[in-house]
Amino acid sequence: MTAQVEFFFDCSSPWTYLGFEALCEAARADGFAVCFRPFLVGGVFNTVNPSVYEMRAKPVVPKARYFTKDLHDWIRRSGLAIKWTPSIFPVNSARAMRLCLVAADADACEPVARRIFQLYWGEDRDISQPDVLAEACAAAGLDAAAALAEAESPERKAQLRANTDELIARGGFGSPTFYVGGADMYFGQDRILLVREAAARLAG
Repeated sequence: MTAQVEFFFDCSSPWTYLGFEALCEAARADGFAVCFRPFLVGGVFNTVNPSVYEMRAKPVVPKARYFTKDLHDWIRRSGLAIKWTPSIFPVNSARAMRLCLVAADADACEPVARRIFQLYWGEDRDISQPDVLAEACAAAGLDAAAALAEAESPERKAQLRANTDELIARGGFGSPTFYVGGADMYFGQDRILLVREAAARLAG
């Protein structure tokens, strides 16, 4: 049996970029399937994890210092080009995540999401803007005008809200979040090894 890993993600997080690439690499190596589940992490923070905003407003200095070091350690290990922090941070990622929903239905979520991550974290581009997101469409051979128009539809807006609400209902509190076999949840880009082991157990 081929195992499936659900990947709830928002491109506005550098940790999620790290987790995305690690997951895609693991899926290719191990042969499990990835179900991409774009959502809006701000909606999750507002509902169940407001401590994120509190930490930003009143950071614990030693913890914040270590947080930055830890992120750069993982960036160096990954080899990815990640700028900390982008000129616009936090960014409104709603349109980008709706575009990922459109891309997922065209079996093109991986290349579209990868290019969105690169544009924001590597090139310091504003991924809330349609002209920037058009470049992500081009990376997957999607018709940018049609895909971006669909991303603005009421149906895609409702779908993004539904994914966000679903993550909350399933116990999620941030990005990246992974589910193996439906209920086995893992949070954080540093849990990929555990995700791989869980997928292997499921595959038998």
